[in-house]
Amino acid sequence: MASKPPASDPVQDAPQVAAPQHHAAGLPAVKHSLKMAREQMGVKRTALTLLRVNQKDGFDCPGCAWPEPEHRHAAEFCENGAKAVAEEATLRRVTPEFFAAHPVADLATRSGYWLGQQGRLTHPMYLAEGADRYEPVTWERAFDIVGDELAALASPDEAVFYTSGRTSNEAAFLYQLFAREYGTNNLPDCSNMCHESSGSALTETIGVGKGSVLLEDLYKADLIIVAGQNPGTNHPRMLSALEKAKAGGARIISVNPLPEAGLEKFKNPQTPKGLTKGASLTDLFLQIRLGGDQALFRLLNKLILDTEGATDDAFIAEHTHGYEEFAAAARAADWDETLTATGLSRADIERALEMVLASKRTVVCWAMGLTQHKHSVPTIREVVNFLLLRGNIGRPGAGVCPVRGHSNVQGDRTMGIFERPAPAFLDALEKEFGFAPPREHGFDVVRAIRALRDGEAKVFFAMGGNFVAASPDTDVTEAAMRRAALTVHVSTKLNRSHTVTGARALILPTLGRTERDLQGSGEQFVTVEDSMGMVHASRGRLEPASTHLLSEPAIVARLARRVLGSASSTPWEEFEKDYATIRDRVARVIPGFEDFNARVAGPNGFALPHGPRDERRFATATGKANFTAAPVEYPRLPEGRLLLQTLRSHDQYNTTIYGLDDRYRGIKNGRRVVLVNAGDARDLSLAEGSYVDLVSEWNDGVERRAPGFRVVHYPTARGCAAAYYPETNVLVPLDATADTSNTPASKSVVVRLEQSTTG
Repeated sequence: MASKPPASDPVQDAPQVAAPQHHAAGLPAVKHSLKMAREQMGVKRTALTLLRVNQKDGFDCPGCAWPEPEHRHAAEFCENGAKAVAEEATLRRVTPEFFAAHPVADLATRSGYWLGQQGRLTHPMYLAEGADRYEPVTWERAFDIVGDELAALASPDEAVFYTSGRTSNEAAFLYQLFAREYGTNNLPDCSNMCHESSGSALTETIGVGKGSVLLEDLYKADLIIVAGQNPGTNHPRMLSALEKAKAGGARIISVNPLPEAGLEKFKNPQTPKGLTKGASLTDLFLQIRLGGDQALFRLLNKLILDTEGATDDAFIAEHTHGYEEFAAAARAADWDETLTATGLSRADIERALEMVLASKRTVVCWAMGLTQHKHSVPTIREVVNFLLLRGNIGRPGAGVCPVRGHSNVQGDRTMGIFERPAPAFLDALEKEFGFAPPREHGFDVVRAIRALRDGEAKVFFAMGGNFVAASPDTDVTEAAMRRAALTVHVSTKLNRSHTVTGARALILPTLGRTERDLQGSGEQFVTVEDSMGMVHASRGRLEPASTHLLSEPAIVARLARRVLGSASSTPWEEFEKDYATIRDRVARVIPGFEDFNARVAGPNGFALPHGPRDERRFATATGKANFTAAPVEYPRLPEGRLLLQTLRSHDQYNTTIYGLDDRYRGIKNGRRVVLVNAGDARDLSLAEGSYVDLVSEWNDGVERRAPGFRVVHYPTARGCAAAYYPETNVLVPLDATADTSNTPASKSVVVRLEQSTTG
């Protein structure tokens, strides 16, 4: 039997701290997964549900976007995947009676952990203007409220349509189609806050804003560089792939400001050896300063150029552009500046160079540690330079591997969820559906918040996610949302965004990935695209949490019928009835999806075409892969300050908090901790266990403060600190963003630590 949700928020004012661990997974991960699953689902439901996760006839994990191997285990999920499934398949329910007992003002005082633990939403809920709590509303009335508000706007561009990375391909395609028929490209998504920098850099340099490797390439690699990524917590199934690569002879370099248990040793719970001895993964750990990655790769490129015979001259001559300008910039790289920027030793960099030169097939993987800095786009361009020099794109066992977070965040972008759509995509929509899509670019996340803040946007509609908690500059974001006339959230569970509302608000409950989706033509499935461009089906098996839920495609189709009416010739009712008809249209609009329905019917789905990987074809402005030569940048710290990165705990997925522990880092029963190098703590007179306020410094003169954080002496890189988000998103200025991509710079926040009056 499942346990009841917590009645009150747990006390977090005295986190317990132990030494960090040096291995990941193993029996503790199994025990923790099953404990959380039993608490949410009970024993029988746990067994039936978890054995369907990531199976060929089951449902795609609602957690990360790591791909599935060809041959799958009976338990093809990780600890955090089990937690994600348990949270969605929970037997706990948030009913109208719950909302009657809890005014919005009360809910706004609760932690994200408490809100999420209450269970699944069961009914559409409406917060009328001036009301103090949500009340149940019919679906028809809910669509009327949205439709009337949208009709009253002076321009379609006063509406914002946000998308979370959980949304299926079918729902995403309908959602962008509706928004564009309505008349706007205001389609921000969670990519704007994470891998937008990757997409910007890769589109310019290789012509495709996605990774160029498949899972098999990792197995064939001689060298894998994992930079700015913590797979042990954020993509745990990646550890199995790294283990297999190591067994095949690959070596691994980890580049990160913090040592991470998952990259030290992986205890694979699927094998007897894994449960006992485990596999060491990292051959060389480069403990880099935050933001020093561009300098590191620039110097490596100089050293490669200085080594006779180290470059792939034939590849460079035939397939690249801009080499001479790049080479001149790389040869000017300075050792002293690099050591300052990176905090590394000369010996470490020379050892890395030896491994690079010994490798004929190199893959570079990265995540938020590279994408959330002011200079993230030139950093990733420098990674591409590094790979191009030795011909490591379009070769088996080599390439770029940006590891995406949410399970279909890449698929949503493929389906057209983008505020700056390509003209060719809009042309295809116009040809297929017979309307003229808007051509003016819309708002990304940061610009959407500014528009809401400034009164330029008045309706905010979110397809999933927890926008308020995920966004930067929390106080500014919340004030902006409260200026809206209407906020609408399509959700499975309660979260912080439901408590920070416009003048009116709606919560529209939807089916989860685990649930059976029965429509007019019968049982439906949806599709997703993983981090490596593989598209496959996902079939929910559980009975829905409530008879009052609608699927995401049904919500969009019904809303479109209400808003667009007879002016739209799009067959919205047909789309709701049979998702295969949606896929037929996708096949005619988006290249690579030809014969979509037939191809996705196979047990493994299909790989989308990728010109650089498949045939060394680069759809860039030059028709070749582009070397670039940006100036080297890295954060400079004023004296007495630290550079803070926001990160996840192990009991967390994005903004969803599963528990209050961070097992691998030795933190228990609390999240308000700041990890500080012991040497920096000594210099700043910060005793272990003392309490501080984190105060960020930015050029606008605004004080942004996160109070009451326990100091933990931790082996971070010197000058660098770390603390969990969303608690520290308040410190990230809205205008502190990456050049080109406009991604919030959440990994390089200058902070001072002041003695706390609340600890």
